Amino acid sequence: MTTYTVDIEKAKTNPASQFKHPEDILNYPGLSRELKIFMLRQWAYDEREQEVAEEENMRSANNDHVPVLDEIMRCLLILGVDHEDHSPPTKQG
Repeated sequence: MTTYTVDIEKAKTNPASQFKHPEDILNYPGLSRELKIFMLRQWAYDEREQEVAEEENMRSANNDHVPVLDEIMRCLLILGVDHEDHSPPTKQG
């Protein structure tokens, strides 16, 4: 259970800065389904951007980065969002 306070406005643009795990978005009280989906999709986009940077041999400023794209996709499925509902035309989205 999430026991910390998040800045929802910051979480809209950078969910990873406010939530430790994608599942925390699912469990955070007071978030609408639509907002949870929005935040998870934003996090997925950010993860794809990270993958592209790593493929282009650009070092991450965060050496502790742990890829969580699979977790994000699982959370979206829990919310009833199929991968085809919002599949990006490129890796970056």
